[in-house]
Amino acid sequence: MLVALPQREQDLLKRDLVACALLRGDVLHEAGGEVEHVYFPQSGVAALVAVMEDGAAVEMATIGREGIVGFSTAEPTGAFARCVVQIPGRARRIPIDRFRAVYAESPALRALVERYREALACQVMQTVACNALHGVEQRFCRWLLTCRDRTGGNVVPLTQEAMAEMLGVQRTTVTAAARSLQDQGLIRYRRGLIECVDLAGLEAASCECYRVVRARFEALLPSTYGDPPQAGQ
Repeated sequence: MLVALPQREQDLLKRDLVACALLRGDVLHEAGGEVEHVYFPQSGVAALVAVMEDGAAVEMATIGREGIVGFSTAEPTGAFARCVVQIPGRARRIPIDRFRAVYAESPALRALVERYREALACQVMQTVACNALHGVEQRFCRWLLTCRDRTGGNVVPLTQEAMAEMLGVQRTTVTAAARSLQDQGLIRYRRGLIECVDLAGLEAASCECYRVVRARFEALLPSTYGDPPQAGQ
């Protein structure tokens, strides 16, 4: 996302950007809590998660190198969802007041953020529909492909417990789905690591939600989104 900006905007932001690690389980902001920093992930994946009163949680959207975390430009700064790191990586972060200052004076940054806001809203809405209408195996494929797009790698370092939370299902359900996909030759699974063996096959096994969201991101953010899956990869 930073590289997609003109050099002037990159320079304005870099004055206050600080490199940081994204560790699995880190909560970057909590639902209803104050947003203190805006993050530009360089690797890894964070998830926007809806948390119910009983503690149950389900993923609404994933954010990687194509996006921004905590980019609220309005007061007050209360976040609408929890954002938690699922796949560790690196990021650069900037205090939100400094981000807002650059946002206010930069039409290029405002245009990019608004395009990303629309793409993210599409992802959230499509995920709601996907969780209600599609089977776990299809959603599992969608989630793996989405992570692959955001990391650029075919190996997803994620436990079944974390995957179960993201999909809003029991761990045993995820285990059965992973075994089925492995039997079909689409993935290889070992503890804590899921390797996407056949991207074209995973896309064929996924629901249409992956393609709908991907097409929206490609249209709105062509300079930030990853390469499309290739057959046989």
